[in-house]
Amino acid sequence: MRLDPRTKLIFVVGSSLLLFAPGGAAWTPAVLILGCVLSASVRAWRRLLLVSVTAASLGALAYGLPAVADSPATAALAVVAAFALRFAVLGGVVAHLLSTTDIGDFTGALRAARTPQVILVPATVMLRFFPIVADETRAVWAAMRLRQLTGVGALLRHPMLVVEQLVVPTIASSLRIADDLTASGLVRGVTDPGPTTTFHRPRLTAVDAGALLGAAVLFGCTYATLKAV
Repeated sequence: MRLDPRTKLIFVVGSSLLLFAPGGAAWTPAVLILGCVLSASVRAWRRLLLVSVTAASLGALAYGLPAVADSPATAALAVVAAFALRFAVLGGVVAHLLSTTDIGDFTGALRAARTPQVILVPATVMLRFFPIVADETRAVWAAMRLRQLTGVGALLRHPMLVVEQLVVPTIASSLRIADDLTASGLVRGVTDPGPTTTFHRPRLTAVDAGALLGAAVLFGCTYATLKAV
């Protein structure tokens, strides 16, 4: 199911606004369902399983742990888990945008929507930034594994060394990646207000209409349930 980047961006922005608004915890199941459906639509079964298991684990800590053990420590842990749960379910929707959207198509779709430059440029850079940083972090972790600096034992024996070997190269790579992406954007004319062309012409199709309608029904049912309660 090929969705227009604008449709996927609407899902991300809408889910973020609902989840982090006052009382946003009530929208967690709806956003989780949306993320799972998006993952299933592109057969990303591993992501679907990861998001589901993570959400179930955090949900158990947030809402099940206080019922089992009532103490200040468990209450604090439940609050942290409830907040992390929102990020986890939102991650399923964001991951779909990052993994299925080409940077050129994304830029073309935002230009077609007449998005202001102050939004277009940061959104374009960030879309490319996070996947590259994730790849760099995995490379650093693999190098640490060769030096036997991974695992619980290494963290207990040399906690500061493990953190240093992971954080310092990652930050250095992030700074270099940011410079490279900025230069790449300038070369490609991201900041040029003139007319541009794209390989795939952005356009909304019946698939996008059906996806937006399905999401509207999902969130509408959730809103009706909340009003009834």
